[in-house]
Amino acid sequence: MLDVGIDGKRFVTTGNEHGLSTAETVFAYRTDGAAITGSYGGGDVADGQIVGRVTGPDTIELLFQCRTKGGGLLAGRSRGRVRLNAQGLTELHFDWVWLAGDSGGGTSSYVELR
Repeated sequence: MLDVGIDGKRFVTTGNEHGLSTAETVFAYRTDGAAITGSYGGGDVADGQIVGRVTGPDTIELLFQCRTKGGGLLAGRSRGRVRLNAQGLTELHFDWVWLAGDSGGGTSSYVELR
């Protein structure tokens, strides 16, 4: 289980090197034990889905896929950390790589929407 929960929380992008999501993209997560599911959309993302798992008290691993507003299909994998910031909001920080639809990867960060 995560020390800082993400179940039922929504997040927006605060930084995304070489990625598609922006501050207009909203991510919503659900957890059930170690299982993670989610969805996202906004900005250039028409719709996307997430599946993953908790790997430690502050770490998660995700697979994600989306359909872009331009009709493209993308899929990737990420490993990240979950933490609380000074304002008491949950933050996510990932290293990620594209698996299909593009190449390369990068880092990204997200903050909880209240």
